[in-house]
Amino acid sequence: MTLFPLRSDSAFPRRKNPSHIKCSSLEQGLQPKPRPKPARFDESKADLQETQIRKPDLGLCPQIEKLVFFKRYEEALELFDDYVVDNQCVLESSTYDALVNACIGLKSIRGVKRVYNYMVKIGFEPDQYLRNRVLLMHVKCGMMIDARCLFDEMPQRNLVSWNTIIGGLVDSGDYEEAFRLFLLMWEELSDGGSRTFTSVIRAATGLGIAFAGRQVHSCVLKMRIDKDIFVSCALIDMYSKCGCIEDAQFVFDEMPEKTVVGWNSIIASYALHGYSEKALDLYYEMRDSGVKIDHFTYSILVRICCRLASLEHAKQAHAGLVRHGFGSDIVANTALVDFYSKWGRVEDARHVFDNMPAKNVKSWNALIAGYGNHGRGDDAVELFQRMICEGMIPNHVTFLAVLSACSYSGLSDEGWDIFESMSRDHKIKPRAMHYACMIELLGREGLLDEAFALIKDAPFRPTENMWAALLTACRFHQNLELGKFAAERLFGMEPEKLSNYIVLLNIYNSSGRPDEAAKVVQILKKKGLRLLPACSWIEIKKRPHGFIFGDKSHRQSEEIYKRLDKLVKEVGELGYVPDRKSLLPDVKQHEEQMSYYHSEMLAITFGLINTSDSTSLQVVQGHRVCSDCHQMIKLITMVMKREIVVRDASRFHHFKDGTCSCGDYW
Repeated sequence: MTLFPLRSDSAFPRRKNPSHIKCSSLEQGLQPKPRPKPARFDESKADLQETQIRKPDLGLCPQIEKLVFFKRYEEALELFDDYVVDNQCVLESSTYDALVNACIGLKSIRGVKRVYNYMVKIGFEPDQYLRNRVLLMHVKCGMMIDARCLFDEMPQRNLVSWNTIIGGLVDSGDYEEAFRLFLLMWEELSDGGSRTFTSVIRAATGLGIAFAGRQVHSCVLKMRIDKDIFVSCALIDMYSKCGCIEDAQFVFDEMPEKTVVGWNSIIASYALHGYSEKALDLYYEMRDSGVKIDHFTYSILVRICCRLASLEHAKQAHAGLVRHGFGSDIVANTALVDFYSKWGRVEDARHVFDNMPAKNVKSWNALIAGYGNHGRGDDAVELFQRMICEGMIPNHVTFLAVLSACSYSGLSDEGWDIFESMSRDHKIKPRAMHYACMIELLGREGLLDEAFALIKDAPFRPTENMWAALLTACRFHQNLELGKFAAERLFGMEPEKLSNYIVLLNIYNSSGRPDEAAKVVQILKKKGLRLLPACSWIEIKKRPHGFIFGDKSHRQSEEIYKRLDKLVKEVGELGYVPDRKSLLPDVKQHEEQMSYYHSEMLAITFGLINTSDSTSLQVVQGHRVCSDCHQMIKLITMVMKREIVVRDASRFHHFKDGTCSCGDYW
């Protein structure tokens, strides 16, 4: 049985036929990297003469093995160093096997070298089993160069040997070399088990080559191991990550027994490709099938709910997580913290966070970012400082979260102190996204020249986010010339991004420059960019309701428009005057309807009609809320005595008692 023909390659003299994988680097005929050759197992090179070799120390060997059995690895290696090496004792194979376990358990490179070199020094000749164990020891400790040399020098190699080295190459990310060795193994043995094919499927996944994966799949079918759960799940993952979701579904459908791992794999596949509704439907099928759900299922489910913006489904997932005994799982709880933060339920996110028995850096980052997005910069900074005090090491994502919080809330002094501490105290070099936060912080204070200087002095080429932060500041402070300069830079980097043109258009309109605004509109037409209707969503009684500008398709449209017109009159008494200067993503040029017919206003009005007076409203929209709607919503909270939360493309806006958490800068 053959998989596909092999290429000749001087690095592998045992090859008979050419091989070819459709990958540019493989087509060039990669040569193996030079590797230092470790000493061979060779009795003739032993330092001790045959007459000097003593019998195994029957008192020492059991002592070492006992320490390893009770996972006292450090003590076992210390005993080996202090007594065995110094006295050149002879050990049994089982004792070397135990020392291999100790080295793997500690991931000790020093231990690997000491044990292996001693075996060579005394001339110990291991059997095939122990040779494979020594190979595994090098692989598990990340010593892949030495492991590959050991593999090449093995007098005999069985399936375990091939599986060990191929699996190690896949784990280390050397997918091309793993695939090469699989082809050699297939030519030499024409055999392979589920472990072999699971590893090589993972290699195909890493390469992102569906063709190679399909070839392996065909071989799996011929070997009749396609029903193996690990092989099937690896195939589902491979097809999914290679963009072949239909093939992933086919593999799942053919599984004779759909275990929790299989369900998790196919649900994650659909979620990965954005088919959140389908993924959610599969979760319900899984639940109804009687398969025991694990914490990975709930972690995936929470992420799906986040994408669907479904609070009710997330609450159900949270309840199930606790009910099934996974309340302490770090991954699932971190996903919940992230979800609640993104949905606007920061207090719920904090409750989950505080009840986590163990937290990792991602847990801290999720809550810090949540506070920042909701305009609670003081809470974000306080949590960051607590994180440092508790000994948790921040990463670049942590600093992005806390610096964003400072820029959103206008915490200039705190922001600069944290920014300077990155390289000074934590040895983390600031990246472009961190600079963008500082540019926004300067722009918020109106220090546009300083913000521009920071862009010019950055130790790398300015990015889109850096210029976008400056452009936003220019829009807010109506600095036409600098805004135009920033926009030109952005157009060169992102010529098809509509929002950049919209911001510049609003700058021209608000500055009374209609001719320049008209030119921008002409550019949009030439490029074929249209101001498409944006959408806003609100969830009422577990059902999402979507609206677009001037939408009259909803069954309650007549009631919505009547209530909205009444609201306009009520806020007009508080001083509201429609702003006609801004051109928005969901308003076409020829439309002259009042701006309060925007999608977010329709969603809010619908919520006011269908909820009690004490209920706060939460709206999600795909565009940045316009200044006119922003002002109107603030006044609505005064009239209706309600809190309204709007999550737009920029950040969260918490409207309450006539104010917004963003401080009117977004």
